[in-house]
Amino acid sequence: MSEVRVPAGGVLLEGDLALPPEAHGVVLFAHGSGSSRMSPRNRRVASALQGYGIGTLLIDLLTREEEAVDERTAELRFDIGLLARRLGAIVQWLAARPGARPGSIGLFGASTGAAAAAIAAAEHPEAVGAIVSRGGRVDLAGPGVLERVHAPALLIVGASDVPVLRLNETALGRLGGVRALAIVPGASHLFEEPGALDEVVRLAGMWFGRYL
Repeated sequence: MSEVRVPAGGVLLEGDLALPPEAHGVVLFAHGSGSSRMSPRNRRVASALQGYGIGTLLIDLLTREEEAVDERTAELRFDIGLLARRLGAIVQWLAARPGARPGSIGLFGASTGAAAAAIAAAEHPEAVGAIVSRGGRVDLAGPGVLERVHAPALLIVGASDVPVLRLNETALGRLGGVRALAIVPGASHLFEEPGALDEVVRLAGMWFGRYL
């Protein structure tokens, strides 16, 4: 794993890039509100994907200074437009790396990060080959966005996370490409129940392995 600094809209974003030998794709993580690249859930998913031979990029979408402000105000974590622009810049950075192939970038979005991931996929269809949302609020992507997402999209929701499940059921029909909804029995929004995150790992690994 190597530390990287990616330029995005006038700032440098800090990330951890892991590329297994002959990785056949890279999954970019868009964490949810109030989280960071140190999220234990996302790091666990990333480690498992690396075991499947898939590269991962865990990156902070806010700078350290912005995170300090956000801890007090909680305003930037919900600025989906800002997060989406930065995510798009990171997608372009990954796509420009030597040896990168069209459609070899995956997006893994959690909570509000899933909306930013949907926007980035809609705006960079040549680069993004697949999306997975974990307890995501893709419905917050904005009018007309989901219809322009043509990368295969998997929405994973906990069965006990009823409000988000209903929102995902509605959003599923708006997605423009191959799509599926996976409901994890007994799981809540954060998938903290025994075995719940293991199921997320299995589903995400299969999806990215199939489409990247």
